[in-house]
Amino acid sequence: MKKLLTLIVASGIALAAPAFAGSHGDEYAGDSYGLDKAHTSVGFSIRHMGITNVRGLFGEYEGQVRLAGDDITTLSVKATIQAASIDTNNDRRDDHLRSEDFFEVDTYPEITFHSKEVVAHNDGYALVGDLTIKDVTKEVTLPVTMSAPVEDPWGGTRVGLEITGSVDRNDFGVAFDGAADRMIGAMANFDINIQAIKE
Repeated sequence: MKKLLTLIVASGIALAAPAFAGSHGDEYAGDSYGLDKAHTSVGFSIRHMGITNVRGLFGEYEGQVRLAGDDITTLSVKATIQAASIDTNNDRRDDHLRSEDFFEVDTYPEITFHSKEVVAHNDGYALVGDLTIKDVTKEVTLPVTMSAPVEDPWGGTRVGLEITGSVDRNDFGVAFDGAADRMIGAMANFDINIQAIKE
């Protein structure tokens, strides 16, 4: 009976959000956490002319975290970002980034990440997963730091994640043949802070 109830609950979650897979499998039994967007940010930076970093955010995204207890090795993360929500605090630049020269948001509106496993990385851990931009999917390794789950004043349970890392934008076709492109660094650096609440 308990197994049947677990299956029913898992099926309900699957209808509300994309199912988790990867190294944990379809029957992964960790707790499900939803994003607290008031305390979550999806940031990035990239070098301009090799002398400064331009920083930005993606303002529209959905995601879910799964975790068994406080064991980071059971962590699973899935996220979908709306590419058109890019914001570098410059309207003209943002419009250019949305255009066919870069993200082509009309054709490829979503950026997705789906973790597959957690691995030891340097002195900590990293999420290994599939990143898809402009229908190009590549496996990436993103260092992750987790704050152990804590109880909030309203009776909820929250967990914090800091995810960093870099990808070569050229690998995903976020580039064009022009002088402006040559002024932009190849490596895009992620700085993602997530606070999530147990559902």
